[in-house]
Amino acid sequence: MKFKSFFLVLLTVGFCQSMFSQITGEIINSQDKTTVDYATVALFKVKDSTLVTGVITDETGSFKISEVKKGSYYLEASFIGYEKTKSKAFTITKQNEALSLGKIYLNASLELLNEVVLQGTTSSVINKVDRQVFTTGNFQNASGGNGIDVLKNIPSINVNGEGEIALRGSTSFMLLLNGKPIQSSATQILGQLPANSIERVEVITAPSAKYDPEGKAGILNIITKKGATNGAFTQINLKLGAPSIEDYDTAESAGRYGADFTYNLRQDKWNLSLGASYQRNDISGRREGDVSTIINDTLTRFPSDGERSSDEINYSGRINLDYTPDDSNSFSIGAYAGKRSKDRLATILYYDNHAITPADGGDADRVYTFQYLNDNLRIRKSDFAVASFDYAHVFENESNLSTSFLYEYTFLGGPTTNENLGYPDTSEILQEEYNTNDNPLHGTRFQVDYNFKPMKMGQLAVGYQFRNLDHKGDFIYERKDLDTGEFVLIPEFSSEVDLTRQINSGYVQLDKSTDEFDYSVGLRLESMNRDLYLKDKVGVVDTTYTYDFVKLYPSASIQYKVNDNLILKTAYSRRVERTTSFKMNPFPEREHSETLEQGDPTLKPEFIDLVELGVVKAFESGASLYGTFYYRDVQNLINRVNTVYNDSILNRIYSNVGSGKSLGLELGSEFNVTDKWRNFIGANLYNFSIDGAYNGNPIDTSSFVYSLNVNSTYDFSDTASLQFTFNYLSDRVTAQGEDSEFYSPNLSFKKSFLNNQLIATLQWQNIDMGLLDTNEQRISTWKDGSFYTTTNYVYEVDMVFLNLTYAFNKRKNQSKFIESEFGKREF
Repeated sequence: MKFKSFFLVLLTVGFCQSMFSQITGEIINSQDKTTVDYATVALFKVKDSTLVTGVITDETGSFKISEVKKGSYYLEASFIGYEKTKSKAFTITKQNEALSLGKIYLNASLELLNEVVLQGTTSSVINKVDRQVFTTGNFQNASGGNGIDVLKNIPSINVNGEGEIALRGSTSFMLLLNGKPIQSSATQILGQLPANSIERVEVITAPSAKYDPEGKAGILNIITKKGATNGAFTQINLKLGAPSIEDYDTAESAGRYGADFTYNLRQDKWNLSLGASYQRNDISGRREGDVSTIINDTLTRFPSDGERSSDEINYSGRINLDYTPDDSNSFSIGAYAGKRSKDRLATILYYDNHAITPADGGDADRVYTFQYLNDNLRIRKSDFAVASFDYAHVFENESNLSTSFLYEYTFLGGPTTNENLGYPDTSEILQEEYNTNDNPLHGTRFQVDYNFKPMKMGQLAVGYQFRNLDHKGDFIYERKDLDTGEFVLIPEFSSEVDLTRQINSGYVQLDKSTDEFDYSVGLRLESMNRDLYLKDKVGVVDTTYTYDFVKLYPSASIQYKVNDNLILKTAYSRRVERTTSFKMNPFPEREHSETLEQGDPTLKPEFIDLVELGVVKAFESGASLYGTFYYRDVQNLINRVNTVYNDSILNRIYSNVGSGKSLGLELGSEFNVTDKWRNFIGANLYNFSIDGAYNGNPIDTSSFVYSLNVNSTYDFSDTASLQFTFNYLSDRVTAQGEDSEFYSPNLSFKKSFLNNQLIATLQWQNIDMGLLDTNEQRISTWKDGSFYTTTNYVYEVDMVFLNLTYAFNKRKNQSKFIESEFGKREF
């Protein structure tokens, strides 16, 4: 088999012997035995104490120093907040020696025991060869919130009113949790992850071949907090939201509250984590729209206005058990289950609805005029259960093997009720429709990675991943017969769908570090088999669509250290964005009165090439500045496009529309105005263009897009601070129109009590005060001579929250949970 041959070649290469000496070790916090990542390790000659070289520990606290000549040496390890540690002298006696110094312990500095002071002096961003690392301790405005609140502070990331997350202008990226790939919706996962459990966020815009290639904008790796001392840890979080300040004339008032707890017990070789969460997060709002269609010689207009609110409830439970019998082996088993529902209510008045002919308005006659009330309730539910098993082994020669298996069952579904009622007499039913769907999903993933012992050529790694998805759907669409009162099946909107997708992939990766250069090269081979079976309810359609491919995904990155204050880097990565079941189902779904939504069964994945060139500059004042030029080329670009279904309904279709190109510049700067006033500013500026066609009509559009994130914090004392944030996203084009600007200012006050065991955060989100257009987004699409639609979504502003976090002891949390792999992506 081709994969067997592929891995035999990799293994043969891996067993080549190193001919040069290398020193390895691990930096450990002596107090709680946690690893210290990004610590500095310097190598000195014993004879005259001259510096030979230096490296930085990785995210596991490990370091390696290559190309060491014969001689006697000692190491010095240091990091902010720790006392410098000097190792005992050691001797390299031969050129091919691999010397492990084991664990080197750092003691906390007596001058920096206060955690708040540490946060005040920690850099918000660390630039590495393949990623930017953002420490979340400085983003205090997110305290008590969730992972999405954390991301709002990071340059190149934008979050709109619907909670959709975009990296470099794209909602397509891969999410990792503690380095493990998550196939699910990032919005759903991060919306349930407490912000105070996140240690840092890694933005990997040009990932290496060892990562799954999915996600055209790159990877977000969320690292959660951990500890390592024996004992128990218990933490409770409570969220309380004030009643809505603005009146949106909604049928029900919004409820916003929640609570979660985490319990962690560690005893020598065992680590048990338990957690439970309940969240209610309702959002009030309105929708203002205007739509016009042209069919033959008739222009139909139907302006609208009304409520568009959502009620969202999430509750779940998690358990994880780790067992580490010795230094060489570790086992982990976990389970995660819960329920989720989101009810979106749209009660829209369509007023002054009329048709005129001729459409050009010359000597026009009004054909008809009427108004009606559309009551549309869309309920989306998800019951899920996930289980995983992981095993890792470290060999005596410093090679290591890790394996991971995950299984998920998710039941997706929920009905949509659509009623068109007379107005002002709403007792008159003009049309009533009901559609529902059941979407059971089964997903499995198996992954194995092997890192060979360090060699002269660098660190070689190989790996294999298998993923299988089986997603069925049963869609029923009914319309009430107003004469009989019975609901009748609508065949063209009803279907059975079965998507199966298998992916086999393997990679080889080589990493190398020297005094001045860090580089990485890799190659990933992937085979995908996709079958989409479609059947309608009356036996007319019975078709299977098949799409298979074998692709190579190369990657390369290099970083050059000019001096201690200046770094240059460049990278290339090839990516893929695979399609979801929803975007491939060709049977329409009635979203609301004026819109049908459907997919394309022949939809092809997007293939992406990413190139970037960056510079990082540090100043003696402590300020820093970084900039990255990037270019992204997307083939088979998927966009949502509209066609006219009838005189008052548009058909929204997902389709491959051509190619999309982005050329941009990221900028970020961190600086202090005074010792108590810290600032972090990031910007993303890029030109986005689409070149292609849809339904025989050419598409050639482009726009310049820019976004800005500002985070400004003033510390009144070691236990109290005020933080202001501002997020802005400019206008941007789509295949058939444009999305308007979107911005949101926020203010938070944080105060800690009881020696930091109790933390209270008062937040004022989406500041507006009736003076601004905060938290509003207008979406417009058009096609000359066919249709024009514009909708302004007015989301709730001036929202006030009180978040309370209490830890029953001061031990660090080492809870570790699994997350959903497949179902949340479809939710």
